[in-house]
Amino acid sequence: MTTTGEDHVPARGGPWWWERRRGAVLDVSLAAVSALECAVEGISFAADAGVPWAAGVVFGALAGAVLVVRRKWPIAVVLVAIAVTPAQMGFLMAVVGLYTLAACELPRRIIGALAGMSLLGSMIVTFVRVRQDMARGDLGIGDWFIPFAAITISLGLTAPPVLLGMYVGARRRLMESLRERADSLERELQLLAERAEERAEWARNEERTRIAREMHDVVAHRVSLMVVHAAALQAVARKDPEKAVKNAALVGDMGRQALTELREMLGVLRSGSEERRERASVPLAAVGAAAAAAASRAVLDEGEGPSLSGLDELIGQSAAAGMVVDLSVEGRARPYPPEVEQTAFRVVQEALTNVHKHASGAKTYVRLAHRASEIAMQVENEPPPEPGSASSARLPSGGNGLVGMKERVSALGGVFVSGPTDAGGFRVSAVIPSAPRAA
Repeated sequence: MTTTGEDHVPARGGPWWWERRRGAVLDVSLAAVSALECAVEGISFAADAGVPWAAGVVFGALAGAVLVVRRKWPIAVVLVAIAVTPAQMGFLMAVVGLYTLAACELPRRIIGALAGMSLLGSMIVTFVRVRQDMARGDLGIGDWFIPFAAITISLGLTAPPVLLGMYVGARRRLMESLRERADSLERELQLLAERAEERAEWARNEERTRIAREMHDVVAHRVSLMVVHAAALQAVARKDPEKAVKNAALVGDMGRQALTELREMLGVLRSGSEERRERASVPLAAVGAAAAAAASRAVLDEGEGPSLSGLDELIGQSAAAGMVVDLSVEGRARPYPPEVEQTAFRVVQEALTNVHKHASGAKTYVRLAHRASEIAMQVENEPPPEPGSASSARLPSGGNGLVGMKERVSALGGVFVSGPTDAGGFRVSAVIPSAPRAA
């Protein structure tokens, strides 16, 4: 960093204290001109002082050459200019030195003191010189001209370079401050962009998980029942044709319902994709929310969304597939927010689906409790029959059912617990507040 604060940029190979070569060239050129000026003025100084003119020339050249160090030692340059003021030399050195001093990052009191010394010195020298000229008769103006000339000339030599230097220094510092703020803002914007990309990726993952959970809840139950009924149909096709026809009709109905629900969800996803192409500002979360809404509106019967009123039909479908289900309800039923009823329904639905998959033929107990500020549900199945009598449907398991139920319940501020029982069965329990917390 230079003393005068000029162009705080990384060094580009400038010699000595200069950061750039052009700065060195400028200072050397100014020093050469100043040395030449002082050398010429040193001739008259030598004549007035009674010394050889060569000594005056050398003295002036050395004094003027001090200007080469103006960037590193501006105070020294100004002091030398003040010192040679009585010899009436160093005009360029004084002007450039005061400009450099005012432009550098020194305390104002030092700049003011040195500028005041330069002003006072030039004023005294000018006063004496004008008075001598008037005494010799070179000037025929009144005595009032002496102080006027002294003040005017000294101010003209001091004020313009000081004011210009202060302006250039202030402007340079302002530009540096703005540049630093711009760099800081650019770094902050880059950090915000990275965080926004991370949040967008997180949102995309969340929406993928949500869509997968909705599709699993909507389709898996019906497809599981279809597989169970198909296995039963295969077992009774020859023994009981009438029951086989009934099971085949159930399989067809469930297949159509599953296709209807799947078609509705895919339609919402397609419409969301088209809307994103038309308007790039639409976030992926909107598509996921639409898909979730479509899944929540998935038809159970004639397009109605899942609710606790559909538990009887849900249990009836499981019973038709050969499961023994005992439903018990405590408390007085009352309306709940749609998201609470949908989540409670999905928990029971997924729990029954798991019984079909892993404990086919086991007796299952479904308990529903309406409490003051919450609704509780529990689905517990007894140990499955002997392995030899287990279902031959061989239903696959994706391992997402329990995770999806827990996510649904936790999103509403509820509690979800699942695990095996001491008797060898499995229990799924959930408690959901009747007024879910805000998202």
